Amino acid sequence: MAAVGALFFLLPVSWACAPQKADYVMVSCFPNAIIANVPECPYGWEIGQLSLGGVCYSGINTPGFYRFTIPDLTPKNHSYCGTLSEYVGGKDPKYIFYNSIVSNDSSLTVRNQPVNYTFSCTYKAAYLVNNAVFSQRVATVYVNNGSLGSFKSQLSMNVFTNSKFLYAKDAPYVIDTSEIGSEVFIGIEAKGLSNRFKVVITNCWATPTPYSTDRKRWSLIVNSCSSDNTVTIFENAKDSRSMFKFNSFRFQRLEKVSTVWLHCEVQVCDGEKLFCQPTPCTSRSTKLQSDPSGGILTMEFQIRGSSYFLYPMCTFLCMLCMILLNAILGYTSL
Repeated sequence: MAAVGALFFLLPVSWACAPQKADYVMVSCFPNAIIANVPECPYGWEIGQLSLGGVCYSGINTPGFYRFTIPDLTPKNHSYCGTLSEYVGGKDPKYIFYNSIVSNDSSLTVRNQPVNYTFSCTYKAAYLVNNAVFSQRVATVYVNNGSLGSFKSQLSMNVFTNSKFLYAKDAPYVIDTSEIGSEVFIGIEAKGLSNRFKVVITNCWATPTPYSTDRKRWSLIVNSCSSDNTVTIFENAKDSRSMFKFNSFRFQRLEKVSTVWLHCEVQVCDGEKLFCQPTPCTSRSTKLQSDPSGGILTMEFQIRGSSYFLYPMCTFLCMLCMILLNAILGYTSL
């Protein structure tokens, strides 16, 4: 019986999940929340063995990723799941929030390489004081290269002038109502990462508010496929930049100045360890939009009607004409 017990002890432990040698964490910094995503089962660790700040086992297993959320940046006790904050003064005061996703196994022996994904988000202090909503056009990617140390990259979304994607436009991006239907060229790029990392656009949609969860939305890209023939994907998951275009539009509103917010769910895929290319587009793949598992980039478009600027001028010219006409009539009557 003892021999059988010894034999059983020597048997290899079966993995509950397929271990990945993940070495990056992707962070989205929202006005009131921070979302961090790591590839699932990093070095063999299951979701229940990873904690946020070493305190909260609040991770959610989404397809291909483990997601950890800090839902409150201003808690009463100044900490949420071990989140630390730092105020940096000066001409441009900022708040910096720090946290980490760490492995914690209470078993007698540890068989997996320990992980510690440290990340941070930086906010302008004025935004937090005023509780303003601002566009998060940039997410942060933290990459750990084993003994080589770690570095961070900026994952940004920009509007380009044409399909060559050479020159980015300055924000804010303004579209005149007379130009509704014109082509808008979007490029999403991760700067500073090696060629092994691929930028993958999973889903893109537009809302009339800054909130990506708004139920009123218009889908552009669903499961890495164009939603209709007004959207064209040029490149996706091939290198560090993915590009697409869509025909501009506006939501039906009464105001003469409107806003459209574009949201894109993006993933950074390690091409040396994972297969990054999306599955071929089918009629079924564009019907269902999965819950976001990557980082979400948000961009604001301002829709301005020409009449908004012409109306005051027209009013002024009409009044001037009436004054001149009255003057002329008064002169001729003398």
